[in-house]
Amino acid sequence: MTQEEFVTVQNRIDYQFNNRDLLHQAFTRKSYAEENGGQDNEVLEFIGDKVLDLVVVKYLAESFGSFAHDYEDFSEDDADEFECELGEGSLSEMKAQLVQKRMLSARIDKLGFADYLYMGRGDTDNHVEKQESVKEDLFEAILGAVALDSNWNLEELENVVEHMLDPEAELGQDGEFENYIGMVQDWASETQGELPLYHSEPFSQSYMYRGNRYNYGDNLRNVSLFVTAYPKRMCSLKLPGVEVIFLEVGQTDREARRGAAKAAYTYLKEYNMLPTIRDEIENPNKEDSISQLEILARRGCFPLPKYDFQQTYDSDGNPIWDYKCIIEGVERITSAKSSSKKDAKKQAAFEMLQYVLEAL
Repeated sequence: MTQEEFVTVQNRIDYQFNNRDLLHQAFTRKSYAEENGGQDNEVLEFIGDKVLDLVVVKYLAESFGSFAHDYEDFSEDDADEFECELGEGSLSEMKAQLVQKRMLSARIDKLGFADYLYMGRGDTDNHVEKQESVKEDLFEAILGAVALDSNWNLEELENVVEHMLDPEAELGQDGEFENYIGMVQDWASETQGELPLYHSEPFSQSYMYRGNRYNYGDNLRNVSLFVTAYPKRMCSLKLPGVEVIFLEVGQTDREARRGAAKAAYTYLKEYNMLPTIRDEIENPNKEDSISQLEILARRGCFPLPKYDFQQTYDSDGNPIWDYKCIIEGVERITSAKSSSKKDAKKQAAFEMLQYVLEAL
């Protein structure tokens, strides 16, 4: 692993290794160790598997459960029981979704870590780095390495899991908040080909406080606080291709990270840096208009179009097709007539496509 790759991995998981050999070991397959000596990542996988289970269960318990009483109001006569809005079955399904092989493999793809694996000749020839099980093993081995390097620091492990797994985005569980973390991640990967970089640390009073805003260095665009009562954690966010550094504070790493992502998304929107519906279609044209409308609908721009048609005849008895294109929530209904049924539908779809590309 080159120095650049080493730094990239640390930045993307927001953890700085004291023992660099552990990170190297996490990326070392057994086939490589057998050919070149040294330790492989199999024991680290075992450790990371258990770490992942613990952190994900803790995340779900804290996200959907609470104690019956606040400590301020708690008395000896009260029963301080744990309450959860979800049952065991729902929690089990969510946990299974987050730790399944396909999910961990997809996250490694998102992070771009599979290319850094050390593999023996057989693994290299068979391109095993593309296998889901291999990428799952790598995900868990990295967590195992962090567990040992941090002396099992639960706070560090939670932070690394949230960076690597991004459970809020994957579960779509942002509560009253929009999924800014997921939206910022999508923007960075789709427009810049890289991921956002987050860094969390304890909140320090040395950062200048101004009203309800914190100023972090010369580059920070001031953003309103995510929480206002005695923040404990601070998160900075650097977007690829954007000079501004976004800083937010909160009671937890999760709150601070979510707030920083919200500030970044607000900035992108304010400076017209977000992709528009027009960016989704490279070459709007009549021939492909039906499928192009469907692409936009599949990407969540609007509901799937519906088509209505009538057949009439001209004075010579030739058929005339009258097509209408209707999209729920879009004010305009487009229509077209033609002696060709297919042409009438395409024309109605093309006029709708032109309209939504300008109007939405």
